[in-house]
Amino acid sequence: MSASDFPSGVELEDVYLVEAMYLPGAAERRATVRGPHLSRIAELKAAGTIIEAGAFRDVSSSILIVRAEDEAAAVAIAQADVYVTAGVWGEITARLFGRVKT
Repeated sequence: MSASDFPSGVELEDVYLVEAMYLPGAAERRATVRGPHLSRIAELKAAGTIIEAGAFRDVSSSILIVRAEDEAAAVAIAQADVYVTAGVWGEITARLFGRVKT
């Protein structure tokens, strides 16, 4: 589908969907670093780098939708989080995602 096929006022923005998998025992370890983690998420949202962020309630993984130059840069945003150094997040992947804008 090309941009000319979209209804008036609708466009796609290329962003990345990042998934950060929780490591075993993450629910216990994240409590001590959750404040700094959430502060960083809020700062990156205010800067427009992160569009949306949240975690599955079953503590399996977190999802970030981010603006980044490429997949590696998208992964790097998550890898720089305190959740990585604290052993909360393990494997981090990113996929190109077409965000609908109106």
